[in-house]
Amino acid sequence: MSDSSKAARNREVGLRGFTEFAKGNIDVLREIIHEDFIEHSPGNPSGRDAFIAFMAEAPVAGARLDLKRVIADDDYVVMHYHMVTAEEPRGVAVIDIWRLVDGQIVEHWDVMQAVPDAEQVPHGMF
Repeated sequence: MSDSSKAARNREVGLRGFTEFAKGNIDVLREIIHEDFIEHSPGNPSGRDAFIAFMAEAPVAGARLDLKRVIADDDYVVMHYHMVTAEEPRGVAVIDIWRLVDGQIVEHWDVMQAVPDAEQVPHGMF
C-alpha cells in the first residue's frame, strides 16, 4: 500500500470516529481503538477498555466538537477542533494526534489550549 493510500484510509478512520463520537456514539471507539492502545496524555489511561471508560465520563463526551482540519500522513492523523462545554463557553482548541496500524488507533497524543478573549487573538484560534 502506498503512503498516500494508507494516509487516506487512516484519515477516513479518524473522520468516522470523530464524527460518530461527536454525535454521542462512544461505542465507535471499540471498533477503531486497538486493544493495546497507548495514551500519552497525562491523567488519561492506556488500554482500549480503560480509555473508553475514561472518555465516557470526560467533558469531551458531552461537548460540542467543531472539526476545523484534518491532516493525514502515513500512519498519523492529526485533528484540530474547537471543543465547547457548558463550563467553558469560549471553548478549548484541541489537537489530537493519532497513530494507526491496520486501520486501528494504537497511540494518541493531544495538546489543548483554552480559547482566550477575541481581542487577544486578532487572527482567531482556528
